[in-house]
Amino acid sequence: MSQAPARIQSVCVYCGSRDGGRRIYREAAAGLGCALAAAGLRLVYGGARIGLMGAMADAARAAGGEVLGVIPQSMLDRELAHDGLTDLRIVHSMHERKRLMIDNADAFIALPGGFGTLEELFEVLTWHQLGHHDKPCGLLDIDGFYAPLRDCLAHMCAEGFVAAAQVERVRVAAEPTTLLARLGAAEADPTTTDEAIRP
Repeated sequence: MSQAPARIQSVCVYCGSRDGGRRIYREAAAGLGCALAAAGLRLVYGGARIGLMGAMADAARAAGGEVLGVIPQSMLDRELAHDGLTDLRIVHSMHERKRLMIDNADAFIALPGGFGTLEELFEVLTWHQLGHHDKPCGLLDIDGFYAPLRDCLAHMCAEGFVAAAQVERVRVAAEPTTLLARLGAAEADPTTTDEAIRP
């Protein structure tokens, strides 16, 4: 079994409810699910059975991992909920969903995704900026998917809208086990900047 990052027991993953335009994204989602299970880390995610979300949850469960899904009643009613999870929590609103996911995670990862993925990612980063949590965050940058976002964050920092220390907290890797290790290092020492986004 892989060594779990220090003090991190649960990882919240934000990702697409679609598969994306290339097979590599679904493969990466499954790879992350397997890596989390191998490291003995609980996956916390949005509870759906479709897209990258479903591929990741399926892989984590197949590898013996624990998976907590959080889904609003409205999505459950449309039969989008995954029925094979360790724990499925049904909530009333998207706000309640996001809060429960944040509260149940020790670290955060964004896989490729769309508007919802970015909205959740930036909420977590903003909450850290405001002092509501001190949990590490990372991007699983599959085939350069997040390169434009990394450039944008660096630009915002260079233009004086975001502090360098905030930008540098975002860990980046193209491979799941590497990213988990970097999140563990960030948890142990938030001042480290190895493979972080830099302005």
